[in-house]
Amino acid sequence: MGQQYIDTGWFMMLLTLTMVGFILFNISRAHGGKDLYIRRISGLNAIDEAVGRATEMGRPVVMVPGLSDTTVNAKTMQAINIFGYVSRVAARFGNPILVCCYNASTYTVAQEIIRDVYQQEGLGDQFDVDSVRFVSDRQFAFAAGVSGLILREKAAATFFMGEFYAESLILAETANSVGAIQVASSTELTQTPFFIAACDYVLIGDEFYAASAFLTRQPVLVGSLIGQDWCKLAIIGLVLCGATMNTIQQRGTVNEERKDGKVVPLPQPRAMLAKDTLFSHLLKPDLEKKPIIDPPRPQLAKEDMPSSAGGDSK
Repeated sequence: MGQQYIDTGWFMMLLTLTMVGFILFNISRAHGGKDLYIRRISGLNAIDEAVGRATEMGRPVVMVPGLSDTTVNAKTMQAINIFGYVSRVAARFGNPILVCCYNASTYTVAQEIIRDVYQQEGLGDQFDVDSVRFVSDRQFAFAAGVSGLILREKAAATFFMGEFYAESLILAETANSVGAIQVASSTELTQTPFFIAACDYVLIGDEFYAASAFLTRQPVLVGSLIGQDWCKLAIIGLVLCGATMNTIQQRGTVNEERKDGKVVPLPQPRAMLAKDTLFSHLLKPDLEKKPIIDPPRPQLAKEDMPSSAGGDSK
């Protein structure tokens, strides 16, 4: 196994280090003050539109950062970063906001971030402590509490971003019933279709993380995003190169093959198979493994076998 790792493992290590290098290099570029380009997606335009409409109608903006915990899940922090931008725009217009939290740690972090946003805008005296609320740490009690808040306050804009589950459609339909503009994003693939059906704008997949980087312009977020894009391009190039080389190589013949990490000569040449190509050898060297056979177990003597009824078997 060690010989096989020396033979092919270096390639996966090199690939991993290259991708890590892409990310660290772009983070250093962002820290160095270089303005890295991130394409503005349509869902971000909807944020300003939704807050502007809420200001015109004089009704609050409701934000929900999902059901995950900030201490174990970065998705909630991504959502709170986006909500920090929403709160900044709302504060400039003097529009009320409501942030509904499912987790106690999320509540504490969100309250501090929103407070800092108001202070940075010179509106610290206008920050309402009750604008960030801990609703419940029970899924459907939380859904009922947020739905009731949306109905009572007649929210003009709602933002559902983070980790959502079965309550996603309940919240989206409630906001839709009061005519609110809804911008949503869920990292759960099973809930994204419900948001697409019920909300006005949905950030899908990587757009959720791109939105946080675009709005906050934090060097670590921006550099990581650009570095991950470089990694994707590298993987795409690797796939195209591998497919081309495999197609060309499979037109030839081979005189030897690998078995259990060793090169074994063939009695006669044969057509090259997919497992014989260079990229298959580098990326998946263990195509053929010997089955693991359990050693034979010693048979117990009849008098040593336990009784099914308990007690002595004799």
